Amino acid sequence: MALSIEDIGEIDQVVGDWCLARVPAHLKQSVDYDYEIDGQAVTILEVRPAWRGTPGEVTRQPIARFRFVKVTGFWKIFWMRASGKWHAYEPMFEVNDLVDALDVIESDHYGCFFG
Repeated sequence: MALSIEDIGEIDQVVGDWCLARVPAHLKQSVDYDYEIDGQAVTILEVRPAWRGTPGEVTRQPIARFRFVKVTGFWKIFWMRASGKWHAYEPMFEVNDLVDALDVIESDHYGCFFG
């Protein structure tokens, strides 16, 4: 089941604002953040110019995923291993809202999201 229009509006506001504020304007050509919504999941992406690409080509690397569980009302937090598989983030697997989820990846106690 997909997210409601209200949920998508909240994601656009909370996660969209976080992505815009994460990188200073003068560095946005080197690194930026974006997000994608797929079903019940929100994926945070790091966007960079392609290392060996044509000018204007970018890479979009997933760094975090939040999955909403309607039954519990919680957001689950995942990180991507080098294998390309998503794994639950053990220090804090569930949070109440997206602001808390973004706070968890900002603190990144284990270096899973930003190294």
